[in-house]
Amino acid sequence: MPRKPSHTPESLADGALAQFWWGGYEATSMDKLVKKTGVSRHGIYADYGGKKALYLACFPRYHEHVVAPILNPVTGSGDGLAAIVGYFGRMVEMAEGIGLPGPGCFVVNAATETAPHDPEIAAKVQEHNDRMESAFAKALEREQASRLPVAHRRALARTTMIFANGLWTASRSIDKVEVMREHAAVFLDLLEYRLK
Repeated sequence: MPRKPSHTPESLADGALAQFWWGGYEATSMDKLVKKTGVSRHGIYADYGGKKALYLACFPRYHEHVVAPILNPVTGSGDGLAAIVGYFGRMVEMAEGIGLPGPGCFVVNAATETAPHDPEIAAKVQEHNDRMESAFAKALEREQASRLPVAHRRALARTTMIFANGLWTASRSIDKVEVMREHAAVFLDLLEYRLK
């Protein structure tokens, strides 16, 4: 009888995600993936066919484990600006839990390292950004106290997505969580002012 595999495609992608997130795509060799995941080269090729396919499989795993827990409450809460305030609170807590300085955002790292010369990865980055922007737009549209037109709220949602990505990037060189909180607080003050 063939031996039962010691991993699943999902657990393999989770282990690879940790390596790609901290180490980047180009600097991650197959040897590093084998060491990090505990899965042989044969197992990696059998499940994914190669390094790039495994990297692409990390995007939905990152969304499930990192993005969804802090972003889903934005769309599900029914709140306006308070939902976005909550998002940044959860984001800073997550960054602190991961450790500062940290790896930044896996997707934003991909946006600067691999997406510029790979359309498949660029599409994954765009999907992530669209999801975030849409969640922020829905929250801002629920802000009843504001008379700001919908088009302006959507532009603010895009700006909020860009700031969130930038704050994740900044977390790669910040060693104190208070600094992240201060950056988020300044942005949220500006957002609240613009919504008046």
